[in-house]
Amino acid sequence: MEPHDSHASPYVELSRQEWADLADHTDIDLDESTLERLRSLGDPTDQVDVREVYVPLTQLLHLHIRHTGHLYRASNAFLELDVERTPFVIAVAGSVAVGKSTTARLLQELLRRAPGSPRVDLVTTDGFLYPNAELENRGILARKGFPESYDRRALLQFVADVKSGRHEVKAPVYSHHSYDIVPGEFQVVTKPDILILEGLNVLQPARVHSDGHAGLAVSDYFDFSVYVDADEDDIKRWFLERFMALRPQAISDPNSFYRQFAHYTDEQATEMAMTVWAEINGPNLELNIRPTRERATAILHKGPDHGVERIHIRKV
Repeated sequence: MEPHDSHASPYVELSRQEWADLADHTDIDLDESTLERLRSLGDPTDQVDVREVYVPLTQLLHLHIRHTGHLYRASNAFLELDVERTPFVIAVAGSVAVGKSTTARLLQELLRRAPGSPRVDLVTTDGFLYPNAELENRGILARKGFPESYDRRALLQFVADVKSGRHEVKAPVYSHHSYDIVPGEFQVVTKPDILILEGLNVLQPARVHSDGHAGLAVSDYFDFSVYVDADEDDIKRWFLERFMALRPQAISDPNSFYRQFAHYTDEQATEMAMTVWAEINGPNLELNIRPTRERATAILHKGPDHGVERIHIRKV
């Protein structure tokens, strides 16, 4: 990612140390067992990362949440409306294997510890993927994770229902174990104070129809968004490392998607993983995911060791 011209860019760019220095003193702390639960496989995020990167981000989010609440109340008073405040919606976007799931879980845990103990729900867009059978019927199973592989209408309706204050909203559940939607299983969201929506393509703009009309996009409902960024060579390496780590775990599990690769030699598994990257994950990153990066409120750029090195915050 090229450094932004501070005069021309809508972002302010901060080094990790500059960003860490902005944080107010706080007693927020995550013990090692909590971090272990929140980290994805192979993600080395530690307590220093939490203190220097995620605590300042949580504090900035608190500012946005508080002042959004003030604006909401003032607007309702002006319009003479008596309605409940709707949930604050945060999006977390980025490539496969870049660490967005860890980022989303860390934000959920830290935001839950804010004064008043707000209810913070986390939903991943994986649940809105079409089932594998439907993807196969449409001839796009090999494009799983691309925008067209999601039930975008259902995802949009879900976020709209949550944002509008509907009491109970259900999201389908995806299993990374079986690599498919779990039939009949749902995650129930009940009027959270904050909703975190994590996924590859959550920052996609609205589709423009043949008549020139542009509908709503899921991103129209976001109050704050985070894009987790890194150089593609690093992300590709992290993807390979995760793929190789999942194989041994699947040897004794007949229901694991990765069991089919358990008998591969390391060379065969590496070739398989690199083919998946070259044909699916890499093109999806280049064509669909990275082009949405500059739509985010905050961009966390990671270095080769998975540590966040630079932070870009939208200033306008």
